[in-house]
Amino acid sequence: MALHGLGKVTIGVPNVDDTIAYYTDFGLEHHGHGVFATRNGGEQLHIVHAPTRRLVELTVAADDPDDITATTARLTRLGTAIQHDSTSVSAVEPITGTLVRVQVRPRIVIEPAVSPTPYNGPGRIDRWGRAPFLTRTDPVRPRKLGHAVIGSTDLETTMKFFTDGLGFKVSDYMGDKAAFLRCSVEHHNVLVMAAPVNFMHHTSWQVDDIDEVGRGAHTMLENNPERHIWGLGRHHAGANFFWYLKDPAGNFSEYYSDMDTVPEDELWSPEVLHGLQGLYAWGPPPPPSFLEPDDLAALMTGAHSAKG
Repeated sequence: MALHGLGKVTIGVPNVDDTIAYYTDFGLEHHGHGVFATRNGGEQLHIVHAPTRRLVELTVAADDPDDITATTARLTRLGTAIQHDSTSVSAVEPITGTLVRVQVRPRIVIEPAVSPTPYNGPGRIDRWGRAPFLTRTDPVRPRKLGHAVIGSTDLETTMKFFTDGLGFKVSDYMGDKAAFLRCSVEHHNVLVMAAPVNFMHHTSWQVDDIDEVGRGAHTMLENNPERHIWGLGRHHAGANFFWYLKDPAGNFSEYYSDMDTVPEDELWSPEVLHGLQGLYAWGPPPPPSFLEPDDLAALMTGAHSAKG
């Protein structure tokens, strides 16, 4: 697969300063002017001003100029207006209005590789003495941007843009309401869900293991319990551990670890997941605000007003 993951997200919010403070607490490194870096992925988040919260731009990483040429050809066949040069091609997803840019970027390499966390089990002793997570005192810092989830008023058209236009592959379906799409070896990098209004649901950030998921969330909630949305739990699709929090603009952000991978030469058959199976394998039940964010009605009103 020539594409190899998400490069960057640009999120528009009405309250830039508060949102910058939140993602600083979340463990991303602020480079100034709303630009944030992950531990291994470089600059992967940009917070900009917008009247209402939205996904302004999504950058997808590609290996080389030949990949840009191939993506340009696919988008052209789809009849999509594009702008391109030798290292990037960009187009506006026609339903959500998100500018999607495919850009030549180096693959994220974690060196040295993170050692497996030793866990004991019945009849198996992999560690002795006190668990090593107790000695972790540094703040949790995400390694990279993993995926973004967007709601679309026309699921089929948005899916076609990502699959036929950009070259994403389908990993699994959530009934006929959503699709998990990948542009890397991870189970999904974009999830598109049917929604009554176009909006950004969440971004997801990879940490080392389940202890990092829990430690990160614990720190975020210690003095700000209102940030909690859903977790700790484990998804069925992707199998990753998760904990969701909410930024001051209303966007969800997820710590995740241990996601399924699909090597580029491995056959993978998408499943159609139904009911709660599409949401999680175990954990507390998702709150109503996760499925329908509290500001959804306001976003719908704003969208209708803009059309008027």
